[in-house]
Amino acid sequence: MATSTLAPTAASDDRLDLADMRRRIKAIFIGSIGNLVEWYDFYAYAAFALYFAGAFFPNSDPVVQQLNAAVLFAAGFIVRPVGGWLFGYLADHHGRRGALMLSVAMMCFGSLMIAVTPTYQSIGIAAPIMLAVARIVQGLSLGGEYGTSATYLTEMADQRHRGFYSSFQYVTLIGGQICALLVLLLLQNVFLTNDEIRAWGWRIPFFIGALLAIVALYMRRNLQETEHFEAAKDVAKRTSSLRGLMRYPREVLLVVGLTAGGTAAFYTYTTYMQKFLKLSVGLSDDQTTMVTLGALVFGMCLQPLYGAISDRIGRKWLLIAFGVSGVLFTVPLLTTLQSVKGPFAAFLLIAAAWMIVSGYTSINAVVKAELFPTTVRALGVGLPYALTVSIFGGTADSVALWFKSIGHEQWFYYYLTCMIGISLLVYLFMRDTKADSAMHRHE
Repeated sequence: MATSTLAPTAASDDRLDLADMRRRIKAIFIGSIGNLVEWYDFYAYAAFALYFAGAFFPNSDPVVQQLNAAVLFAAGFIVRPVGGWLFGYLADHHGRRGALMLSVAMMCFGSLMIAVTPTYQSIGIAAPIMLAVARIVQGLSLGGEYGTSATYLTEMADQRHRGFYSSFQYVTLIGGQICALLVLLLLQNVFLTNDEIRAWGWRIPFFIGALLAIVALYMRRNLQETEHFEAAKDVAKRTSSLRGLMRYPREVLLVVGLTAGGTAAFYTYTTYMQKFLKLSVGLSDDQTTMVTLGALVFGMCLQPLYGAISDRIGRKWLLIAFGVSGVLFTVPLLTTLQSVKGPFAAFLLIAAAWMIVSGYTSINAVVKAELFPTTVRALGVGLPYALTVSIFGGTADSVALWFKSIGHEQWFYYYLTCMIGISLLVYLFMRDTKADSAMHRHE
């Protein structure tokens, strides 16, 4: 009699577990897909600046045109901390879902604005001003997306697989870069000539970005709010965001410390690597693009694998592995890469670098989210992260190119090693958030 009673109950529990898993996976997919759109739009600007700079900056010197375009790219990083604060406040006080909806809507607006802005020849100085406004809107959006999506993915994941599920933030982040590169390759090699891209074709990727954002917005319209926020929303509404965050100074400093070396390494092997392969290694344009694309795909595949490993051995050991490997092998890797002759050897070396960097990228979001209680989680993740990325991540290109310009390119290798070393000290003395997470305690 007992057996017949237990069997249906066990089957019912299995069905409930399966349904819960499907619900979580669907929410995590929809929550992270906007991240792909955000990063596609953000990097489409960098990928196509070579073609549209002349349309907004009339100076006949192409170097000056590229410099002006680069300044506006940097402006997107400068406003990211403001986005981290604004969207962190919205997510902690009014819900993760609303903040995620607003961030992707703003990215849609910024991308569409770039796509339709007339050239300098048509409206004069208003053209670069409108471009600057669009970049600021995109920067605010991206600054808010990271903390909000990291919080959402972490809260929606079950405790046993939190590292695995949250790793999809960087899967989609890298996926956005891959999509931007693919659009560039298709336009360059299949659909348009270089003159056509320069004349009007550069607008296409921004129209695509706006369309993708609308799709993501539609998918997010019924996004489920997290149980963590629902349980703590009344407390959050009574708490001033910055005042609440100031009660966790150690955690804020931990976010800065554990991010500094990781973000410098990430931007070195993504945005700067294209320039490095072209200027220092001497690969052709096509070889540079294909090596970069292949390395990004390899890095994207590593993220969930490393995230799953962190669920077994803990977050701290993975971060320490990144720190130790980064300190030991950054200089040898970049020095050897500079001297290689072929694209395949370059790909292998960058792939090796990704095996190191993924120890940080795959789990940095979940580690930060696990540091803070629900009431300040999105702000605690987003604001100090955005500040650190603006200082150490967004400047990686500029620092590397400056060392190269004064004839000491290898100094950048040691600079990057020191940055990773600083973060390694943080990893060694911080707690393992998998075992000691704010999400496990009463919030």
